[in-house]
Amino acid sequence: MSKLAEHTTQARTPTPLAAAELAARAIPPLWPLASSVAVNPFLGQAGESLAVTAARLARVAGIPVTMPRSWYLERMSSGEIRDDDLAGALAAAPAVFRPASLAELKILAQQVATPLRALPTVADLAAEVSGIDWPGLIADRVSVWASGYFDEGQALWAAPRPKGAYSAWRAVAIHDLTPEIVGLRGFAAFVADAPERAHEALVAAIQHLLLGPEALETYFHQLLMTLGGWSQFARYRVWESELGGRRDETLIELLTIRVLWEHALHLRYAEQIRARWQGVRGAHAEAVVPTAAFWVDAILQEAAERAAQRRLAHTLARPPQRLPGTQPVLQAAFCIDVRSEVVRRALESLDPGIQTLGFAGFFGLGVSHRRFASDASERRLPVLLKPGLSSRSGAAEDAARDHQMRITARAIRAWGRFKLAAVSSFAFVEATGPLYVAKLLRDTLALHDPVPDVEPPPQFDPAVDLESRTSIAEAVLRAMSLTQGFSRLVLLVGHGATVVNNPHASALQCGACGGYSGEVNARLLAGVLNDAAVRARLASRGIEIPVDTLFLGALHDTTTDGFTLYAADRPSRDHQAAIEQARAWLADAGRLTRAERAVRLPGAQGERSVLRRSRDWAEVRPEWALAGCQSFIAAPRSRTAGRSFEGRAFLHDYDWRRDTGFPVLELILTAPVVVASWISLQYYGSTVAPQAFGAGNKLLHNVTGGIGVVEGNGGLLRGGLPWQSVNDGQHAVHEPLRLAVCIEAPCEAIAGVLERHAGVRALFDHRWLHLFALDDQGQMAWRYAGDLKWTPMDAIDVAGAARPFRIAV
Repeated sequence: MSKLAEHTTQARTPTPLAAAELAARAIPPLWPLASSVAVNPFLGQAGESLAVTAARLARVAGIPVTMPRSWYLERMSSGEIRDDDLAGALAAAPAVFRPASLAELKILAQQVATPLRALPTVADLAAEVSGIDWPGLIADRVSVWASGYFDEGQALWAAPRPKGAYSAWRAVAIHDLTPEIVGLRGFAAFVADAPERAHEALVAAIQHLLLGPEALETYFHQLLMTLGGWSQFARYRVWESELGGRRDETLIELLTIRVLWEHALHLRYAEQIRARWQGVRGAHAEAVVPTAAFWVDAILQEAAERAAQRRLAHTLARPPQRLPGTQPVLQAAFCIDVRSEVVRRALESLDPGIQTLGFAGFFGLGVSHRRFASDASERRLPVLLKPGLSSRSGAAEDAARDHQMRITARAIRAWGRFKLAAVSSFAFVEATGPLYVAKLLRDTLALHDPVPDVEPPPQFDPAVDLESRTSIAEAVLRAMSLTQGFSRLVLLVGHGATVVNNPHASALQCGACGGYSGEVNARLLAGVLNDAAVRARLASRGIEIPVDTLFLGALHDTTTDGFTLYAADRPSRDHQAAIEQARAWLADAGRLTRAERAVRLPGAQGERSVLRRSRDWAEVRPEWALAGCQSFIAAPRSRTAGRSFEGRAFLHDYDWRRDTGFPVLELILTAPVVVASWISLQYYGSTVAPQAFGAGNKLLHNVTGGIGVVEGNGGLLRGGLPWQSVNDGQHAVHEPLRLAVCIEAPCEAIAGVLERHAGVRALFDHRWLHLFALDDQGQMAWRYAGDLKWTPMDAIDVAGAARPFRIAV
């Protein structure tokens, strides 16, 4: 994160290549559909405020970063946003930019904002003078080439891939006559004559376009934005390469391709656009400075967030309706995912002896996992981390079944390719179409049965030595604040989702597990914690697990709220009654959770109807996933138990009194909090700027290259969340609010972590996240004011700035 934060402010760059690197950092990565994870679309702007980001993205893309002012006015009118929320937001804004008074802010809020328009590119100017949609043509031609170049196995015939994206594009572009037919004469020859090296071609084009170094960063950023998801996928490749210590030029080469289109169009229309282009160059050379309107929008956004924080503080201040029992009869550790908040609350309501815990869904095991009968490695850990362990499903005795399943899988793939091949596809439909009538009816009526899980238990491959296993167990238990008071049965509950006909299915899985379900990590950790040798060493380190305590991995299906217990991983006759009781409790909790979720899901008629949504191939909203997320709370469960957060809170168990030296606090702030911020800001971006950071309409989606979706039969790759994931058809169901992070720990300790991690600190200093410290009663007592300063929650001076004091660290 620190590297990205270094490159987010406007810089005076001396060379085109340095400017290209800066622009590349401003683009968020897009993971492939098979392992999609939530990404903060404002990742490259972490070092800027919301107002500065608004000015930047207005210049390069013409998109907003806040909701329309009517959205805030409605909430002000209803009383949801109160005067004290507005006053607090006003006081927190820089004095030189904010309106003079609350009354003036309210007047400005009622003014209609000027529609945003990006600076025109050469392609835009050429379109104006020629009447030809050059931006649309460029998007089309680049998409046709990119869908083949980036293809990950969807295409029947793989596109040739010379070394580098630029070389691959030139090989296609010199034979593509479409631009010439439309009106760009000599384009193929122009590409053929261009320098063979991308860097040289980029420099030559910039020299021709007369762009000075001050104009390059936002100009390059704009060109990359015009390529939509293709730029984001290329940024993903850069991310992956850097994670492995390598360098990847794909995004810079993609930028070069786009600049060459500008170069060619400028050659064609230079005389007609000369004056306009000179003005655009000058505008790009100016520093990015927010207008007064952008500051007003940022203050209104802050006020909406303060209103939600006020409600959160009220919830935390309520007396708990249920206090945890002294000796738990069942403990269940869930992912911190907001969907777990609902089911944890439901489960605990069934018996006072049930205790739940919240922890990152990969359970501290960063594994690269190979499924049964597969050679593909699945990285089941947050994308911010590198896998340190390897695992696979199955053992030596499963070799025969592994071989048979591989043969079956090859036959299925071959049959699928035969159905789709150009020579056989029409004959296939004619000959076998009637045989598929029954299948179509089953799919339409959702009558098919779920596919049974045939995966054998996972195991480390290669095996992990005893000292390493013990260290893993100790680190995870301390991070969960679970070092004493163990129940006889402890469940480690990963989560996943069962859906059909959904290209974005992996986005419903565990974000902490790289877009996969979390049962592999849960089952592996259960095996480690059940190991007698590991327990013996843990005892010498101050963690004594009773001999009769059994850990079991489990899986929570967030679409159906059904549960799978992997009791066969560790058969125990002595625990059979406890396991059956746990199954009954989980089934009851699932019914309660479905009933609560059914109220929000469009078209749901009671909890039983929720079950059918996962099997309905026409259902565009099988669940709401993490829509509505608003807060992250790291505190003992006693602070949140018995209170309803309505599926809006990430809940991480944490007791700072057991965290000597605060290593767990540091881990929480630098990993789970950052992952939660990516999730929150992806939903935020997909809501406020769906045209740039949303995936569009699910009903029009077509998968391209096996990596992403386009709307209709072509166009740019779309990243982010589909419209149906944040909207119920009439209104936004996700309130775009930046996450409120609440941590029960001393302010000095929290500030110490921020001081050591500049990238994380930037998220809080620039208010991409809001930070609060809870007191010893679990109430929001201190607000982080930036620059390692804190403000008491009840000491806001409306006439001036917040009265901060500096924490000594």
